[in-house]
Amino acid sequence: MGFSSSEDGGHALDLSMAETSRLPVTGVTMRYPQGHAVPMHQHCRGHLIYADRGLLRVETETGQWLVPPTSAVWLLPGVAHRLFVPVALRAHGLFVREDICATLPESDRVVQVSGLAREIIVSLTGLDGRTENLRRAHLLGELLIEELRAPPPLPFHLPWPRDAQMQAVCQALIHDPGHDATAEDWADKLAMGGKTFHRRFLKGTGMSFGRWRQQLRLMSSLTLLMQGMPIIQVALASGYDSHSAYTTAFGKQFGHSPSAFMKHRPAAQT
Repeated sequence: MGFSSSEDGGHALDLSMAETSRLPVTGVTMRYPQGHAVPMHQHCRGHLIYADRGLLRVETETGQWLVPPTSAVWLLPGVAHRLFVPVALRAHGLFVREDICATLPESDRVVQVSGLAREIIVSLTGLDGRTENLRRAHLLGELLIEELRAPPPLPFHLPWPRDAQMQAVCQALIHDPGHDATAEDWADKLAMGGKTFHRRFLKGTGMSFGRWRQQLRLMSSLTLLMQGMPIIQVALASGYDSHSAYTTAFGKQFGHSPSAFMKHRPAAQT
């Protein structure tokens, strides 16, 4: 976060107090409409972004994270990032003092938000700067830090290559996750051998082409589910031949079924 909603002019937010406060954690809340984009920016403090309603995509130079209502993305101080809002949402941006960040996860990631953490986040971003709230803000911040210490990363990250040709492939798949071109098809298009393509893709993303594309398809399908599209249509749009094939892959990736994920949809509407 760092910019207001397009409905409020899309101007840069004044976060000077939040980013210079001696409190362990400070925060702000913004509502963003569907399709809104926040341009690339960065913060001097550790940044936790939580959308308790809707779905948020966070992009950095090294990858993308999709943040459903049960999770938040953790970014280290100074990490440049932009936001895209595929489904209307309310976002909470938390700023963690630099000296505290050393005790928190040492890499950018999506983390699970427990019921307790959610209530702490909402309470923190709902506070104003009045003196009588400072003790409460300090205690809430300390408790949130305890909740965030070394949480396991969740499977909502899509690594991004630096290789320009591999970037072009990934960007094409981002625009059309159901595209059925094989790695060999892409290799031919780029005038290189199949082994060379596989080697460069793996080097650039840390994943095989097939695994990366499947992760992209499953992550992209979350947006369609949140928009209320029937599961069979989501499966076909995401490149799967059947409801069962999609459901099986979804369960292996996220640990629950698409229908279970969709239970979050009604509460996610603004």
